Amino acid sequence: MENFFKLKEHGTDVKTEISSGLTTFLAMVYILAVNPSILSASGMDTQSIFTATCVSAAIGCFLMAFLANYPVALASGMGLNAYFAYTVCGQLSEAGIEEPYKVALVAILVEGIIFVLLSFTNFREKLVNEVPQNIKYGITAGIGLFIASIGLKNAGIMVSNDSTLMTLGNMATPQVILPVLGILIIAALTHYNVRGAVLLGILATWIMGMIAQVTGWYQVDPEVGAYSVFPSFDFSNFVPVDKHIFAFDFEWIGGHILEFAAVIFSFLFVDIFDTVGTLIGVADKGNLLDKDGHLPNAKGALLSDALATIAGACLGASTVTSYVESSAGVANGGRTGLTAATTGVLFLASLVLSPIFLAIPSFATTPALVYVGYLMIMSIKNIDFNSDIADGIGAFMAIIMMPFTASIAEGIMFGMLSWVILKILTGKAKDISVVMWISAALFMLYVVQLIHPAFG
Repeated sequence: MENFFKLKEHGTDVKTEISSGLTTFLAMVYILAVNPSILSASGMDTQSIFTATCVSAAIGCFLMAFLANYPVALASGMGLNAYFAYTVCGQLSEAGIEEPYKVALVAILVEGIIFVLLSFTNFREKLVNEVPQNIKYGITAGIGLFIASIGLKNAGIMVSNDSTLMTLGNMATPQVILPVLGILIIAALTHYNVRGAVLLGILATWIMGMIAQVTGWYQVDPEVGAYSVFPSFDFSNFVPVDKHIFAFDFEWIGGHILEFAAVIFSFLFVDIFDTVGTLIGVADKGNLLDKDGHLPNAKGALLSDALATIAGACLGASTVTSYVESSAGVANGGRTGLTAATTGVLFLASLVLSPIFLAIPSFATTPALVYVGYLMIMSIKNIDFNSDIADGIGAFMAIIMMPFTASIAEGIMFGMLSWVILKILTGKAKDISVVMWISAALFMLYVVQLIHPAFG
């Protein structure tokens, strides 16, 4: 493992990498419960979705580990799975397609193939490396706010409000109090240089949740999403099964090329820029960027993402993409592909051990996500707000739009479009690289599609 993953070169060891892989897994294990719930709306079998989600995530993690040697985990992407089930499959169903998910899976398959081809053309690699440095710092800081908001929302610390959009949750509940204590525990352990502080914070919050349930403070109520925090140890219903392997339907596509192209473009756009943003943010906080701000072996990382998407489509899972929660493992000390490989092994173990993993409540992973947000927002200090207005506004738009649109891709869109437009308006169009021109054109196409959807 030392020779392959180059642990010493990256200043890490096997123990740190494995604990970091576990940390990343615990931060993103919610996908095993959420993905079957969302994709089942398309008519797919829930147990099959669970199996496909586990296996495709494991494949993605292994590809990232062995092709790129990066501590980035992959799984079916949130947002993309909702688009798959509710928009694409919903509209196909209304059009009379009996098994719409089979057409949607073809779109994901084609998307993955296009990604592989793009990887060979170096476009995606250049996109990662040629994003202006200020925008990169803005992306990292924006992801920090976004991932912190995910944690706060999952725990109920941040709840919706008709007047102010969001407000503070019920302070009398353990779901709000315990994560705050968990954040302080991680911070204190970090101060004393305790290895695995983030993972220990998750476990400490989970244990406090168990105590809260035993004492009656935490009330189990599945109707409001409050499940028992104790593992059920009932493994009888978790036998791997997948009825959706190679479940493709090519017949509809022949007479609906434009509509199908619109679906592929939406999947492509969000996946490209989600992946780019995640890689930039995670690499920045893991000190994986070189002195020029470039990501070494970006091609391997992007190819891993593309191949994982193809594998997911063949297994019957929505788009597999790099997870921003990987930053939790990086914050724990993960620096190599051994972290990703560990996460992959745990996804495979979930096929039979899911009752244990899924018993960890979302409020127990909140401290990790909020602390990672704290680490990533620190990139804002590297942004030069006083020189070029395009750099300053571009970075600022990326920072604020990620959490406020709940999308990494759309945050990047606002940041990069602002940068390009302001470069033109201030007479500095010569500073815009070919890759940035192409990116701006893609963003404009996406905006046009949002205004006038071609699918219908």
